[in-house]
Amino acid sequence: MKQSTSLKVRLPTLVVGVEVVMLFLYAGFVTYDDDADAKMQNNETKPMDNSLYHDYHFFADVQVMIFVGFGCLLAFLRLYGFSGMVFNFLTATFAIQWAILVQGYFQFFSDGKIRLGVINLLNAEFACAVVLISFGAVLGKTSPVQLLVMALLEVPVFSVTEWAVLKYIKINDAGGSILIHLFACYFGLAVTFVLFRPGLNEGHAKDMTSYQSDILSLMGTLFLWVFWPSFNSALTLKGDDQHRAVLHTFIGLSSSTLTAFALSAMLNKTGKLTLADIQNVTLAGGVTVGATVDMMISPAAAFALGVMGCTACMLGYRYLTPFLARRLRIQDQCGIHNLHGLTGLISSLAGICAILLATEETYGPSLYQTFAYRAPPEGDPRLRELQRLIPGLKPGLGRSAQRQAVFQVAAIFCTVCLAALGGIVTGFVLKLPFLASPSDEWCYDDEAFFEVPSDFDSADMPKVLSNQETKV
Repeated sequence: MKQSTSLKVRLPTLVVGVEVVMLFLYAGFVTYDDDADAKMQNNETKPMDNSLYHDYHFFADVQVMIFVGFGCLLAFLRLYGFSGMVFNFLTATFAIQWAILVQGYFQFFSDGKIRLGVINLLNAEFACAVVLISFGAVLGKTSPVQLLVMALLEVPVFSVTEWAVLKYIKINDAGGSILIHLFACYFGLAVTFVLFRPGLNEGHAKDMTSYQSDILSLMGTLFLWVFWPSFNSALTLKGDDQHRAVLHTFIGLSSSTLTAFALSAMLNKTGKLTLADIQNVTLAGGVTVGATVDMMISPAAAFALGVMGCTACMLGYRYLTPFLARRLRIQDQCGIHNLHGLTGLISSLAGICAILLATEETYGPSLYQTFAYRAPPEGDPRLRELQRLIPGLKPGLGRSAQRQAVFQVAAIFCTVCLAALGGIVTGFVLKLPFLASPSDEWCYDDEAFFEVPSDFDSADMPKVLSNQETKV
C-alpha cells in the first residue's frame, strides 16, 4: 500500500532524527535537581523532605490518566481502536520527552542547566495532556507522523504561553482551566479548521462505534474520572488548598455524572441512555471546577459548577458540534470544544467571581498565599505584619481583587489567541505534501497503519449512524 510505504520511510526518519537531537540536548543541558543529586544529599537528610515523596503519587495518577484514560477513551471508533490507543501512546511519550526540555528551559533553568526532578515530569505530563486533548479534534484524520509533528510544534507554543501568562500576567489557575483546557481546545480546533475535509461533513462509512470499542472507551472514562482529583490538585499549595482541590473535584465530578444520566435520557427521543454522553459528559465537572478548585467557594458551589458544566457540555454535543462542522468548517471529531472549551470558559468565569468575592474574613491571612499576587509588596508594613503570622510569606504585587480579575480576563484572551494562532500555523504545516495523507485514505481505519488480525473487515460496514449516536 502506498500509505504503508510512505509510513515506512517517514515515521522512522522523523523519530530517529528527533531522538538523536533530543539525546544531544539532554546530554548537554539536563542534570539532576538538588533532591536527586547525590552531592546534595547525605545520611543526615530526612527522606520525607525530598520532593519525590510529596509529588510522585500525583505524577503516578496523572500517568494513568495520560496513558490508560486518554488511550482507552480515544479507542471508541470501531475500526480505529489500535490507532486511537497506540498513537496516544506514541504521541504522549514523545510529548513528555520534548516538554521536559522546552518547559525546563523556561521554568527550571539555572546555571546553564535544566534541573530535572519529579516536578519536571509532572509539569511535562500537563503539557502532554494539552497535546492529547488537541489530538481529539483530529482523531482519525491524521497519520502518526502528522501527530508527532503536531506535538513537536504545540509543546513550544504552549510552554511559551504558559511562561508568559504566569510570569507577566500572573493569574490563579490551579486546575488549568485556562492554560490547559482552553489552550488545548482552541489549538486543536484551529488545526482541524485548516485540515477541513468537505466529504466528512456528510458522514463517513467508518465513523462509527461497536459494542467492544464503546466498552473500551468507557473504561477510559472511568480511569479519568477516578484520577481527576489528582490532576486538579497536583500543583496547588500543600495543605488546606490541596485538600479543598480534591474535595471540590470529586463533588463537581459527582454532580456532573448524575446530571449527565438525567439529561441523556431526557434528550434522547427513545428515552434511552446514549453511551457517548456517559463517556464524555460525565467528566465535565472535573474541568468546570478547575479554576476555583483551591478556593473557598463552598461545596455547594462546586456541586453547582458540576451541573452547569455538564449541561453546557451536553447541549454542545447535541447542537453545537454539528453547527461548527456545517457552518464554520470545524470538524471536532471528539467534541473537545464541549468537554474542554465550554466548560473551561465557565470555569474561568467562576474563577473571576471567586477572586472578586475573596476576603480576609473568609480566608484569614492565608488569602495572600492562595492569591499570592494580592499580597503586599516589598517594604509595605502590612507585609511584615503578615509575615509574623505566616513565616515565609513572599512579597506580592499588592493587587486588588478587581485588578486581579482584569488580569484573569486578559489571560483568557491571550491564551485563546495564541492557541488559535499556533493551531492555524500547525495545520498548514501538517498539510505540506511530504506530511499530508492523500484525500480521505487515512480516515478511521487501522488497516492503513497496522497489520490487522484476520477478523478485521472494513468492507462489512453497517449503515452510518447519526452524529449524536456515534461522535464523542
